[in-house]
Amino acid sequence: MADAGRPVWVDDELFPFESRFVAFDGHTVHYVDEGSGPTLLFLHGNPTWSFDYRDVIRALRDEFRCVALDYPGFGLSSAGPGYRYLPEEHAAVVVDFLDHLGLSDVTLVAHDWGGPIGLYAAEQRPAAVGGLVLANTWAWPVNGDPIVELASRLMGGPVGRELIRRFNLFVNAMIPAGHRLRKPSPDEMAHYRNALATYHRRHASAVLPRRITASRAFLAGIEAGLGDLAARPALIVWGDADFAFRAKERQRWEQIFADHHTVIVEGAGHFVQSDAPDRLAAAIRDWRSALDGRRTSPARGDARRETPTES
Repeated sequence: MADAGRPVWVDDELFPFESRFVAFDGHTVHYVDEGSGPTLLFLHGNPTWSFDYRDVIRALRDEFRCVALDYPGFGLSSAGPGYRYLPEEHAAVVVDFLDHLGLSDVTLVAHDWGGPIGLYAAEQRPAAVGGLVLANTWAWPVNGDPIVELASRLMGGPVGRELIRRFNLFVNAMIPAGHRLRKPSPDEMAHYRNALATYHRRHASAVLPRRITASRAFLAGIEAGLGDLAARPALIVWGDADFAFRAKERQRWEQIFADHHTVIVEGAGHFVQSDAPDRLAAAIRDWRSALDGRRTSPARGDARRETPTES
């Protein structure tokens, strides 16, 4: 594919989708829009981009419309003047993206920072989001977790930010560490590195660690609005070997969404969408099928556990 604005380093076999671009507020936002049917909107975290959902999209595009965007400064998107790469700003971009594409009744698929970013958008545009798929994420202030708060201050401090900008630390360290069932290939790693290829470009990734604690007001606002979304059906897909999000975050999601279904992928790391893409795709497919089959049934919560060898 020779999409205008798509760099030559993007491999058409690894990322076999048409690259689309929309411009607003000075940004150029890259996204893919594949397939037809009920719409899934995929939101990534740090330091990834829509590339990390590629295998899930490939598995589901025959049954769903799969839309995945890159936040400004990530992937193939570029930011307008004055953009600070704050989660609050990324969330506003997602709201504008929903408006520009006229998306409605989408199922939000959110991982890592995609959780608070996407749930903010859902609270701002409740008619646009009909269901939620939450994969190793959160959407509330971090309070009383000394490990998370220390990591936020260290990696978000001057030394940590410089390590990220100078050595692409989040890509080179966190992406391999976040895969436990499979090892990212050299070509896959190249796609993450090339998306954040320069010192200046990596600033977007360097901003977010500190915001885990510094964006407390933003996260508290999202938490306060979760009650308005609590009746939405939710699928919780959880890699249980994650270094960042653990059982307590999963259990909190289960308490918030009464109409939930949980799939625990045993042994999967933080990046469950690329560590176990077949299991995430199967979970979404099965959950949506079950929803369609019980539209008039009472809501209930349940859970099951998957092992790495389960098909």
